[in-house]
Amino acid sequence: MDTFILVATSFTIAVSLMITGKTNRLQSAFAALCAAVFVSQAAVTLENIFHYEFLLKIKYLGSLAIAPAALRFFHHLTKGQSIILRNFFSLFAVISLCGVVFVFLPLSEKTCFHNVIAAYVLFSLMICYLALLGHVGTLPSGTEKRRFGYLLVFCPVALILSYLDLLNFWGFSLLKINGMVSSALLYFILLIIAYPQLLELHDFLARSLVILLSTLAGAAIFYFTVSFFNGDPPLTGLLMASFLVVISLSPMRMIFRKIFGVFYPDSKDIFTSLYEFDEKLEREKALMLEEMAPVLAHEIRNPLGSIKGAAQYLKTEASTGEHKELLDVIVEGTDRLNTVVSKFLDYARPYQLQLKTQDINAIIRRAISVIAANKLLEHITIVEDLEDKLPFAAVDEQQCLQVVLNIALNAIEAMPQGGTLTFCTSSQKSETAEDLALTIRDTGTGIDQKYVKDIFKPFFTTKERGVGLGLAICQKIIREHNGRISVQSIASQGTTVVIQLKRSG
Repeated sequence: MDTFILVATSFTIAVSLMITGKTNRLQSAFAALCAAVFVSQAAVTLENIFHYEFLLKIKYLGSLAIAPAALRFFHHLTKGQSIILRNFFSLFAVISLCGVVFVFLPLSEKTCFHNVIAAYVLFSLMICYLALLGHVGTLPSGTEKRRFGYLLVFCPVALILSYLDLLNFWGFSLLKINGMVSSALLYFILLIIAYPQLLELHDFLARSLVILLSTLAGAAIFYFTVSFFNGDPPLTGLLMASFLVVISLSPMRMIFRKIFGVFYPDSKDIFTSLYEFDEKLEREKALMLEEMAPVLAHEIRNPLGSIKGAAQYLKTEASTGEHKELLDVIVEGTDRLNTVVSKFLDYARPYQLQLKTQDINAIIRRAISVIAANKLLEHITIVEDLEDKLPFAAVDEQQCLQVVLNIALNAIEAMPQGGTLTFCTSSQKSETAEDLALTIRDTGTGIDQKYVKDIFKPFFTTKERGVGLGLAICQKIIREHNGRISVQSIASQGTTVVIQLKRSG
């Protein structure tokens, strides 16, 4: 059962990456590594059941493929900068090819042959680990170094857990879990290479927790369903079945989507979830809003102008101070409503992006200079943690400047007694959707958790005289750039806004 978990996990990862990561060398290399693991462990599983001699040879062939596949993957993971991996890859490829010849000789039937191959694979993985360790040592402080640091910690922990069952020689009764641990390691590496938007350790843990909770929920459903009809089902088997469903659901959907796309081109919405339908509905509502907004603005602004003009005229004719104050209230109210209408138009108006290759760091520095020129930084400390040699992004400079200024001004308003405003940029050099991350962090009053989920909704505001369209406009601009914006906040501690964008090219 333990080995079967590794078989299922490696197969699922390999298939999903082969479908989605064809143009990405890093993901293709990891898919090849997972495929080698699958062949080796699937042969082990079948050999334990059927005891065919050729399955043992397939196991050896898969194990021999793991060594060069691992070196190739780590070569791409370190962006080809490791001299160790460059020198050893060809050597290990030749050794594996020679090993293939020995697999079909009588020598392969001896116990020592199995031990030699196991040592060979372990030695190749140690070289990969040392190469990654050396590469991380050369990286500047930042997100990429931190993410690889997590992997450097996870690998030895996984190795220790895999061999805990050796304690059974000293009287312990521990289960063999090296398959489960290896599966967890493969999944963790998948998160590292395929999800650059996961920046912190708790992001990885949260995603893993979703898999765990989904597995437990599925197992519970299976358990009560089977119990209702057939009595008491085996819990281990149910957990395994549930786990396989959870991890294989997305790859299977992608495969069926491609198959249906060939025979039934109009089947796009067949695999669309209810949540995706909701997003589609939101887009349609936005288009309707774009059409209605100019008409509503015109119908509101015309009487507003008349009201303001009449109030200003009456103010010149007012005979008492009290009447003038009341008329001032009317004029101020019309001005405020006119501001709301203008911001509403900014939010609803369709805008043709003027995309150009831009330096995000330069946009941030420009925003900081604009804020400083308006003398808004009294008692505020600015920290620039901008990654050197940050890849450029195809963005609309003015729109991105508006986003940075809007978020920064909100942060400054949240720190009336002063504080620290941090601008941080980081990159993940891959070909996935989100490659650049811009983080703006303050140490202000923060936002109550019950409000965080609503802060991007139009007209939602926690400010006494706020309009509630600033962050909604920011979200719209970032979405038009095919990016993502998210907020994390703790009351009385501060707020962090993370923007993720595509790099150009």
